[in-house]
Amino acid sequence: MSRNALFDLSGKVALITGSSKGMGRSMAEGLAEHGARVVISSRKLEQCQATADEINAHCGAGSAIAVACNAGRKDELHALVDTTHERLGAIDISIGNAGVNPFYGSIMDIPDEAFDKTLSTNVKANLWLAQMVAPDMKAKGGGSIMITSSTGALRPSDTLGSYSVSKLADLALVRNLALELGPFGIRVNAICPGLVKTDFARALWDNPESERRVQEEVPLRRLGAADDLKGVAVFLASDASSYMTGQALTLCGGTHMWA
Repeated sequence: MSRNALFDLSGKVALITGSSKGMGRSMAEGLAEHGARVVISSRKLEQCQATADEINAHCGAGSAIAVACNAGRKDELHALVDTTHERLGAIDISIGNAGVNPFYGSIMDIPDEAFDKTLSTNVKANLWLAQMVAPDMKAKGGGSIMITSSTGALRPSDTLGSYSVSKLADLALVRNLALELGPFGIRVNAICPGLVKTDFARALWDNPESERRVQEEVPLRRLGAADDLKGVAVFLASDASSYMTGQALTLCGGTHMWA
């Protein structure tokens, strides 16, 4: 096997939820740059299409398609998988990246509706997606499932507690899926980003206090960037990680090296 073949994704079909911008977009770009055909998905079709168009311009026509989907709604997720089958074929790689955080504050004060939405989109949707793509991967004798968790799963928070609960649940989900799907050659792993400079997390990084913490607490002395997710997504999707499953890979600049 050549050096580059380890990361070659030519002929693979990858479905990524929450991929029109931010970390999901960067992961989709990385997979397409290594040969995969990718499905760009989020709630707004216009944003998905703009991202798909840019990937096609960069990686070649047919590298990406756009499909709108609210991952927290099971019927829309089914439609996303069905459309992928119709337009690209069986799915080899899936990344459950869509996530929400509708509440900021003490978990003691979270309304039921906000907690239900957090768990539905951040956890239940990832289980649904795994259930929907697993038959394709079983038929092929293997595949790679990824779920975006967070370093928030590794410690409590007095302002992001419900989000942290959902991300810790994702780690448990990954391990159970890895156990059950491993005999079919399907690998399941979690990606745990630290604080990344995206619109989703803007309230956490766009302030002087965050800049101070970066200089004092982050060993690499910078926040994460969306493109930092490219390499780990390609690694987990490819043969380079063929003996890795049930794991949580942390991308945090060193802040959680002891967690």
